[in-house]
Amino acid sequence: MQVVRKPQGSVVIIGAGTQGRRLAYMWSSKGGTVALVDLQEQQLRDGLQYVQQLREEAKDHDGDWGAVEVSQPAALESTLKDAWLVVECVPENLKLKQKVITQLDDLAPERTIIASNSSSYGIFEILEGLNLKNNKRVMSAHCYWPPETSAIEIMGHKDSDPKLIDLVLEQCKEHGFSPFHVRQPSIGYIYNRIWAAIKRETLLTLSEGVATPKEIDAIFKDVLKTPKGPCEQMDVVGLDVVLDIENHYAESRNGIPTEPRDYLQNMIQGGHLGVKNGQGFYDYDQER
Repeated sequence: MQVVRKPQGSVVIIGAGTQGRRLAYMWSSKGGTVALVDLQEQQLRDGLQYVQQLREEAKDHDGDWGAVEVSQPAALESTLKDAWLVVECVPENLKLKQKVITQLDDLAPERTIIASNSSSYGIFEILEGLNLKNNKRVMSAHCYWPPETSAIEIMGHKDSDPKLIDLVLEQCKEHGFSPFHVRQPSIGYIYNRIWAAIKRETLLTLSEGVATPKEIDAIFKDVLKTPKGPCEQMDVVGLDVVLDIENHYAESRNGIPTEPRDYLQNMIQGGHLGVKNGQGFYDYDQER
């Protein structure tokens, strides 16, 4: 990989939810300043508390932690003036993400790299129809959950500046991520694209009555030695979210079978959303 300039300035995170506060922890791990921006004061307080918790649990960290500052969207232009990178972590809504990216392009200094942490939408989809001043500095930087998952996927678009892609890949590695370069525009990036096929085939298998969720998870874990099977994983994500993602794939590609989505829709209509409401493929209220 080409060695590129060392960035100067802070990292700004838009959104103090689970992904935003995780990124605040990572990007402040080498002494750099992070600004965490959110409209809700409680989110900001919880975000700071979470960063501190992760720092206390870090056993192998050797060095100074950087400052994590909090800010409101009203002060965004001032917050951005020293940023070398800004990452949006707002909810998975395409219109909202397009609005935020447009605002960042308008307010951020020309040198600031703009990244989206979206899991559902690639940057090439977010940019569609937008008239930005400088779209060469805009890219996807999608990381995973939970915190011990270090993978992050960096994906550009047809007009991306390759030097900026290299810079972000290099800095991600420097800050404890395991960066992967998505070399072509790809809905689902690398991992989620493969994981989507596993989820879809699981749902198709269930819809055909081939096996139960418990049996599918058991054989999956036995063969691949994973801690959770696909049904358990979907319950954690939320079946409504899984359906939204499946609908997005179906809108973007030909040949996606309808049976998995129909199966999910029936579960959701029956009140099964997963861990979040205690009922999914498994009964979590009964387990508790």
